[in-house]
Amino acid sequence: MNLHARRLVILAPIAAILVVGCANTTSAEGPSSASSNAPKAAKVSFNENPYPSTYRPYGGAATAIRNVTIFDGEGGQIDNGVVFFSDGKITAVGGPDTSIPGDVAVFDGTGKFVTPGIIDIHSHLGNYPSPGVAAHSDGNEATSPVTADVWAEHGVWPQDPGFSRALANGGITSLQVLPGSANLFGGRSVTLKNVSARTMQAMKFPDAPYGLKMACGENPKRVYGSRNQRPASRMGNLALNRQTWARAAEYKARWDEYDKKGGTPPVRDIGMDTLKSALEGKIQIHNHCYRADEMAVVIDMAKEFGYTVSTFHHAVESYKIADLLKENNICSAVWADWWGFKMESYDGIPENAAIIHNAGACTIIHSDDQDQIQRLNQEAAKALGDGRRLGFTISDATAISWITYNPARAMGISDKTGSLKPGKMADVVLWNANPLSVYARPEKVWIDGALLYDSSDPKRRPVSDFELGQPGEGDTK
Repeated sequence: MNLHARRLVILAPIAAILVVGCANTTSAEGPSSASSNAPKAAKVSFNENPYPSTYRPYGGAATAIRNVTIFDGEGGQIDNGVVFFSDGKITAVGGPDTSIPGDVAVFDGTGKFVTPGIIDIHSHLGNYPSPGVAAHSDGNEATSPVTADVWAEHGVWPQDPGFSRALANGGITSLQVLPGSANLFGGRSVTLKNVSARTMQAMKFPDAPYGLKMACGENPKRVYGSRNQRPASRMGNLALNRQTWARAAEYKARWDEYDKKGGTPPVRDIGMDTLKSALEGKIQIHNHCYRADEMAVVIDMAKEFGYTVSTFHHAVESYKIADLLKENNICSAVWADWWGFKMESYDGIPENAAIIHNAGACTIIHSDDQDQIQRLNQEAAKALGDGRRLGFTISDATAISWITYNPARAMGISDKTGSLKPGKMADVVLWNANPLSVYARPEKVWIDGALLYDSSDPKRRPVSDFELGQPGEGDTK
């Protein structure tokens, strides 16, 4: 036997083993009746709302208010009108001939006004509660410019006395609590019903979408530039924003691929979960931004990565790009006349809100302040007055929409509240005068049809546990 033949004899058994081995491997990995019946690993999923609302409306009686001037929240006005609500919902809104059942509580509103509950789209109550001390400072996780993983609700203190003051003095029935603006990505916001409760979950507005707080401009570059870290400039702001959105897009793509094909799930990232949901349109984006040029750049960045901006907050230069905001369906949440307290706010004008509105863009008056939340009606009145002095024709009823329906729309809850329409939540304020008057005060406030504040009844005002025992609070003597 020659050398070649001897090699064939030796290699033949090895080849047979390899052939059998390959056949067995193919059989094990390929489809067969045995493998198709094997249990498949369940896909990994996670709860997108692990801290669900436990809100339950307080009990309320069927109620009618008649002979009252109604601002319906969407720009409509009814003189000598009737508002009727029962079972926590608006039942009817109309003129003096509106039918009222005989077995309901009826209030005479002669000389008075009714509006939907006032909504503040930009608040830090609960995160920066009263008293304003360092121990209560829970609104900024100023440890990194990107903290999309934090949620404002996890810092809300339900005992903040500011909640009841906003209810009694400002007629506030719902509010969005946002993280602060130290960071480019500050974290998730939460929408609350302004009710007395022991837990944040019991205040949480049912089924309200989350928001994502972002910030551009001076605040992030000042906070982190002063530490000699990025971002230290507006260039750095945008660069880090874009890099973060790029990572979020990749994270979303990995999860999309996993949801489609299975396999090994991506590593979970709590912050990226928020940004992924924002890219999917499930989370509203609220962007702290002052200058017109920066807002325009943010709009382009949103188009680059495929998300939408709900609202620019503070936005003192929105009047310069009102047409662009209208074109992109972006709201501006502004003050009536705050300006000049830093360079990016220097070009603010008191006519800002009216110019935005006159251009057909969405206008909102917000507070960003524990005192101003108690008088958003007066802030709307100032903005209205400045607009009229500029020559714009704007009705009182329209100005009320700036603090009712428009914020509800921007927060994704306008199908539930923000206007006096049958079927919506009975969040209602009875004012002792035109709410755009400096002398107007809430006389009664209902939330989901429950009378939670009555100026004629000192006991009908929520008082937090923190206030009990304090001088002048909770004292019925």
